Amino acid sequence: MINIRVAIVLLVLSIVFVPFSSQAKVLQKNLFDKALQESKDGDFIQAEKDWSFYLHDNPDDAAALSNRGNIRLALGDPQGAIKDQTMAIEISPEDLDPYLNRGIAEEALRLWEEARNDYNYVLKKNPKDISALYNLGNVMGSMDNWIEAKKLFSQAASSNNSIAMARSSEALAIYQLGDLELAEKKIRLLILKYPLFADARAALSALLWRKGFTGEAESNWAAAAGLDIRYREKDWLLHIRRWPPKPTNDLIAFLALEDI
Repeated sequence: MINIRVAIVLLVLSIVFVPFSSQAKVLQKNLFDKALQESKDGDFIQAEKDWSFYLHDNPDDAAALSNRGNIRLALGDPQGAIKDQTMAIEISPEDLDPYLNRGIAEEALRLWEEARNDYNYVLKKNPKDISALYNLGNVMGSMDNWIEAKKLFSQAASSNNSIAMARSSEALAIYQLGDLELAEKKIRLLILKYPLFADARAALSALLWRKGFTGEAESNWAAAAGLDIRYREKDWLLHIRRWPPKPTNDLIAFLALEDI
């Protein structure tokens, strides 16, 4: 018992001699880091709670507001996400991330004009922002402006830091606009670099079926289906992945024949 009591006294003394303001700062930083790690780990419910606890004492922290907004969107609350991102913008208007994040939340509510305005603002400040270029391309596609969507996807795909999905979306926009030869060339180049990329395999399946090469379409579909079965779902293709309607309809028609 004596050893335990001494240990407790030593612990109390160690706290007493830490200045309160310094201790509070350490605790707040720890809470911020904890919420950030939970966000990265996908523990969204606990992350939202910890961001809210942190913001109770730090209501003007724009980064925390933007992070909580992202978590609220992940939890299915786009309105709450937009509110948090807007507050972050009001506190730190020079930071571009909240505009980008708000645009994503606006897309979830199909607020295309609002999302377009936010992405255009980001691009006005940074014309090479790949995320803004790609997301704006998706918005323009949702607004049925595939010429502009193709232009934006091409800009995103030509960047040194381009993502494979931007290159695939560029090819799909070209497919939608009717240039099947160029679309096929771009998709095949993408598969050559990323042979396990389901999006490109599924797109090539649709395109080859459209051109009458059913056998090769089937072999590419076998690869795509093994990588991601969601490509069977028309609603997912159109509204989540955001494929254009022509390649979507071609893939669904091809799959309907395969299932007979």
